[in-house]
Amino acid sequence: MRRILEILGSSLSLTWHEFKSHKVRTLLSLSGVAFGIFCIIGVLTMVDSLSKAVQNDIKALGSNTIYIDKWEYSGGPDYPWWKYVNRPTPKYEEMVLVKQKVASAKSIAINTQISDKIEYDDNILNNVQYYGVTEEYNQIQTIDISYGRYLQQSDFDQGANAVVIGNELAETLFGKADKAIGSLITMKGGKKGAIVGVIKKQGTSILGGFDYDKSVIIPYGFMKTLVRIENAGPSIMVKGKDEIPMAQLKDELLAAMRSIRKLKPTQDDDFSLNDIDSFSEFMDNIFGYINKGGWAIAILSLVVGMFGVANIMFVTVKERTSQIGLKKAIGAKKGMILTEFLLESSFLCIMGGLLGLLGVFLLTLLAGAVVSFPIVISTSILILAVSICIIVGVLAGIIPASIAANMDPVVAIRSK
Repeated sequence: MRRILEILGSSLSLTWHEFKSHKVRTLLSLSGVAFGIFCIIGVLTMVDSLSKAVQNDIKALGSNTIYIDKWEYSGGPDYPWWKYVNRPTPKYEEMVLVKQKVASAKSIAINTQISDKIEYDDNILNNVQYYGVTEEYNQIQTIDISYGRYLQQSDFDQGANAVVIGNELAETLFGKADKAIGSLITMKGGKKGAIVGVIKKQGTSILGGFDYDKSVIIPYGFMKTLVRIENAGPSIMVKGKDEIPMAQLKDELLAAMRSIRKLKPTQDDDFSLNDIDSFSEFMDNIFGYINKGGWAIAILSLVVGMFGVANIMFVTVKERTSQIGLKKAIGAKKGMILTEFLLESSFLCIMGGLLGLLGVFLLTLLAGAVVSFPIVISTSILILAVSICIIVGVLAGIIPASIAANMDPVVAIRSK
């Protein structure tokens, strides 16, 4: 152990001496490694942070949940909207029948959405999202209340004008969120809504899903007094039981909806079953392709950097030929010489990697001020960066180190 520590100390000292003696040469040679690490860690960090944020947003849509809608939740330039536009919208009565027919369902709710203004005194807020929901909505969506309460069964039974308001709206209208409780706001069509609760601050959704900070949640019955339900984009949300596979839930829903709508075997479905878990897997595949692209760019940079480090090591071996001969003459083994130069090349690559990591850290600070999700360099990514540096260092130094280890001590000493 003592001998290993001596070799490590000697290699680190020689590496630092090499850096101080030839700063420009070393920095230029290490730039490839630094850029490669910057590409790999930068891409992995951004993709990992974005992936976590997106997956959190997807989970907010409801894990183990299927949305019954007239629209297919996909996109792209080839989206066949004309196939879906004339489909019938899901109805409250269909939700009730689905609840009766589908044994695999744990919670079922209908969700409707419109965008309109709300008013309080002289304050007017436009483009506020209204969610008109049924009783089991909060069993599918996570809605934490910071002040007041959530909608009660009596609110749903009576179609009451009870309103749960988003944190940002409450602070904008009342200064402090807790002051909103008990106040009356003017909603679409001049209808009054009584605020019974304020939703805990959640932050912006990347996917543009449920942004509760800027929304109000009202009973489905109250929504019917504000707008024609067909114009509020109704969808039926079905959360499956924990032990039930999504495929089984989807099959049961398919059979139930075809039965409810009395579709013949030869008729196409006039509804879509949108599986949130499948969407999550789709997004994982996209991020996987982005990661592969980052790796491809980084590998090219690392190859260039590896040749730069190898060049330094060849020069270093040539400059220390007499020293190598002297060490071998007094008993140094091949393995010791080999280890010493491999450690030195690894340390050089780690120095380049640190430069790359410094660039990534600066990138996270700049990007963090622009994007709406947290950017974090995880411990596993840092370990990967160090591992890559060591591997590149060993590959870059293996040939020069082998040349040094196999030198004839007499010839090496005379070379001076």
